[in-house]
Amino acid sequence: MDLHDSEDRLQLFPEENTRMRKEVVQAEMANESRGAGDGKAQRDLQEEVDELVHLYGLEDDHELRDEFVDENMPRTGVSEYPPYVMKRRDPAREQRDWRPRGETVEAEDLGFGGWGSAGQCQDLREAYRYTHGRASEEYECYVIPEEEDEEEAADVFCVTCKTPIRAFQKVFDEHKEHEVIPLNEALESAKDEIHKNMYKLEKQIIQMENFANHLEEVFITVEENFGKQEQNFESHYNEILETLAQKYEEKIQALGEKKKEKLEALYGQLVSCGENLDTCKELMETIEEMCHEEKVDFIKDAVAMADRLGKFLKAKTDVEISAQPEFEDQTLDFSDVEQLMGSINTIPAPSAPVINPQAPNSATGSSVRVCWSLYSDDTVESYQLSYRPVQDSSPGKDQAEFTVTVKETYCSVTNLVPNTQYEFWVTAHNRAGPSPSSEHAVYMTAPSPPIIKTKEIRSCEEAVLICWESGNLNPVDSYTVELTQAESPEASGVTESVVGIPTCESLVQLQPGRSYIICVRALNMGGPSVRSEPATVHTIGSYFRLNKDTCHPWLIISEDGLTVVRSERRIPARELSSSDSRFTRCVAVMGNLIPVRGHHYWEVEVDEHLDYTVGVAFEDVTKQEDLGANCLSWCMRHTFASSRHRYEFLHNRTTPDIRITVPPKKIGILLDYENSKLSFFNVDLSQHLYTFSCQLHEFVHPCFSLETPGCLKVHNGISMPKHVTFY
Repeated sequence: MDLHDSEDRLQLFPEENTRMRKEVVQAEMANESRGAGDGKAQRDLQEEVDELVHLYGLEDDHELRDEFVDENMPRTGVSEYPPYVMKRRDPAREQRDWRPRGETVEAEDLGFGGWGSAGQCQDLREAYRYTHGRASEEYECYVIPEEEDEEEAADVFCVTCKTPIRAFQKVFDEHKEHEVIPLNEALESAKDEIHKNMYKLEKQIIQMENFANHLEEVFITVEENFGKQEQNFESHYNEILETLAQKYEEKIQALGEKKKEKLEALYGQLVSCGENLDTCKELMETIEEMCHEEKVDFIKDAVAMADRLGKFLKAKTDVEISAQPEFEDQTLDFSDVEQLMGSINTIPAPSAPVINPQAPNSATGSSVRVCWSLYSDDTVESYQLSYRPVQDSSPGKDQAEFTVTVKETYCSVTNLVPNTQYEFWVTAHNRAGPSPSSEHAVYMTAPSPPIIKTKEIRSCEEAVLICWESGNLNPVDSYTVELTQAESPEASGVTESVVGIPTCESLVQLQPGRSYIICVRALNMGGPSVRSEPATVHTIGSYFRLNKDTCHPWLIISEDGLTVVRSERRIPARELSSSDSRFTRCVAVMGNLIPVRGHHYWEVEVDEHLDYTVGVAFEDVTKQEDLGANCLSWCMRHTFASSRHRYEFLHNRTTPDIRITVPPKKIGILLDYENSKLSFFNVDLSQHLYTFSCQLHEFVHPCFSLETPGCLKVHNGISMPKHVTFY
């Protein structure tokens, strides 16, 4: 689309449309004013183009220059190629303006008009691109060079300077003698170093968090103990204040009673004394009056007065104070207060702690975490945790006891025996003495890691049968199988887990064509054990080993369990002991095939001059008969005599009449449970030999027999060839 004169362009770029119209009007007015100066304008345009070509290094771009000049020469002005059309801003170029401002002004003064600046030259390129469409845009991408001062990206890493550099700096720069490595390798090395440091930092963070938790618990314990001490002080001081207040009330009441008693006695004496004093005064006044009377009257009254005075004087007057004014010394008894004051600094012995039952996953193979609690109003300075092992499901009375002193209400006891029960009890201590012992609680350590029997692992494309040993004297509760895909070792997590396995083997369903790293854990009430040593299994094909428990004494099984050898030396028949699991008459051995109903394929490498038998048989096949001599086995037998090969496909002593012209050196065997078939192939020729239709009501095992000295080698764990899938 020609956007220069298109109406669509005007709508798409309204701002540029306004500027375009303004510039076009200015250009038309300039053209009208110039009139006869068209020729001079054309020459000026040619000079401007040449100058721009020289200025921007476009001398070799003849096509761009010629097309620009040819299309502009017939025109009357330069306004038809406005410098503002589709102007693209390049921040990098705007920042690196290599032309000084003075040169730009000078270029404009020299007559280059609006074409002298770098930005307007960019507008010139944009105008050319709009007039020539997309092809010119592509042309510009590789024709117009970048600025020479643009820095190239670093592509190697200097190990000495620890900085990215460009490759040519290794040859010509100060990095000439330095060691350099590829940038990707340096990046991976830096990532690995960062990951290692992050792992160390995570471990340090975990340690610091554990230490912080420990400090927090100690802080809480100290705070609780001092809080209890404060409560104890407050309680004792309140009791002392109550006792003192009670004694104060008692003493004040006693003093008041004594005061009242004395005052009442003194008041009685004072009243009696006043009465006597009044009587005496009255007598004195009466006597004085009688003394002034006549003799006759005086004598009459004197006799009566004398009797009255005699009686009054005969009455005893108490002139001694009955209540002494002195204050009696009141003795204060503060013995009980002193006793209370002395009890402030003495705290009672704590009560018996309560030991908690074992929490799930609180133990390892050599340690357990024991927790207990205490009444809130007890003050404790330390705890003593005692323990001993439990034997025969009963506490060991004669077992040695161990004691640990701690400050907290928990303790991690170490150096224990895996998968063993221990009984624990705890006592609390302070300055007053120890508390009674808590109830005894039984804790159990986690089991030891199981031991995977790598030689007994069997696998196929769909599953794996894993066997292991417990590794513990005492039984465990269950086992857990953990699987991780070996193709993604960077994934630290477990891909799949099978839990609650009661026995020491497990059949695990897997995806075909994968490799897995398998570990096993043992579990009991204390928690899981650490992972066992890992074992790698592959689900590429069926994988099994030869079972030594079924091997005839004349045969020798290799260390990898995949090769069987019969030597020249024979053990006399009388020395062969009969066994239900071991072959005694037929010199044979069985393999342990995984019990999965599907397709199983393996190959047997044979010597064409060797007498051998290969096939499958039920586990309870008679070990005192030849393979193929009963209905419990299906076999291919080869005998060699006088340069003649004879092949038989035996089941219940019957064989079809089949001739094999090329003796196979490697025999492929396909066991198909789904279709109840057993097929034999010549691997080198991809030739089908024979197929049995079997009644496989239970699982069968591979079997191999050597009638003459020699060896057979089993190849398994291989993919099934395409040609066997048709049978």
